Amino acid sequence: MEYKISDRLKNVQGSAIREIFDLLKKGDIISFAGGMPSTPTLPSKQIDEILQSLVSKHGVIECLQYESTQGKAALMEQLKKFLLEYKGINAETQEMIVLSGGQQGIEFMCKTFVNKGDVVLVENPTYLSTLQIIETYEGKAVGVDSNNEGLDLADLEKKITEHKAKFLYVVPTFCNPTGGTYSPENRQKIVEITAKHGVMILEDDPYSEIRFEGAAVPSVKCFDKTGNVVYLASFSKIIAPSLRIAVAVANPAVIGRFIIAKQSTDVCCASISQLVAAEFIKNGLSEHLKNIIPIYKEKRDKMIECIEKYFPKSFVYQVPQGGMFVWGYFNDNRDLLAIFKEVVDLGVAFLPGVHFYPAGGNKNTMRLNFSNATLEQIEKGIGILGGHLLQY
Repeated sequence: MEYKISDRLKNVQGSAIREIFDLLKKGDIISFAGGMPSTPTLPSKQIDEILQSLVSKHGVIECLQYESTQGKAALMEQLKKFLLEYKGINAETQEMIVLSGGQQGIEFMCKTFVNKGDVVLVENPTYLSTLQIIETYEGKAVGVDSNNEGLDLADLEKKITEHKAKFLYVVPTFCNPTGGTYSPENRQKIVEITAKHGVMILEDDPYSEIRFEGAAVPSVKCFDKTGNVVYLASFSKIIAPSLRIAVAVANPAVIGRFIIAKQSTDVCCASISQLVAAEFIKNGLSEHLKNIIPIYKEKRDKMIECIEKYFPKSFVYQVPQGGMFVWGYFNDNRDLLAIFKEVVDLGVAFLPGVHFYPAGGNKNTMRLNFSNATLEQIEKGIGILGGHLLQY
């Protein structure tokens, strides 16, 4: 039978990361490709204790029935405190919606604002799943140049005007993939420029609590004076990915549209996941972050040490102050996509940077994840990868 796939999906490619995960299952491979938290840091004991008493504490209806699309009251109360304490955002219930992971917020932003042919601006490079979602909604992603301060403001304004962009997507703190962080001044200017042109911003913030050094930076949302910033915070990296819990903060008019978008997608987030998240945020998150940050910092430091030790000197990279990734490029313009399968055959995986650029190219770039490998695996894997790169 010939299947007549919709125009919306027929040209959309699968996620490079998911395809790599399938490849990694086939053998014993040291992976620097994904963005998973370290399995030993997942708070299994605390969550097990929460689950043991969840139904007896909250009752069958609260735990096992359908829930409000917007989110459970118990979680909303904890989210208000979390957003104020960790993000500096003072949000009321009507300004929030609980999501099934941060990526659902990206989808709802496209579902709400993007028509066929509309342009969404993204940092060049950006989170690759965002590119896939934009394409799914028949939009077009256009890259904005960036520098050590954040976005190139002149290029941002030029592309807003040139493309009549619907919204700007940014990961301004420990960016995926680059690990960079926008300065407070850059964030403020981004908000001012977009507000002047009537352009929305989607601020994606899954990593900012994983900070190793340096002072915390106010969220882009903190500079919002006109209601043009939609803010996403996810708990996948700082509690557990399988909970699939995140929150969007925006003007109530936008939240109302997100509620409609969610009703036609999955009705509501899982009640059990919401209650587990509420209990953990209330009683365990602060201590958990204190425990995991030194572990991730040690892995970051080990990866930097091994890059210096094993990689060709033509590799240019930046040391991230937090998050989960080291990003870099070869100034001799070698093609890292071409050697990916060769490296996998040697037992190591990384993510070629080409996947993070809306226009492709930049085959001399790569993203290395340090969070999910052991120190021994980082030493061995970077040594193998570096050895191959020296011969290439």
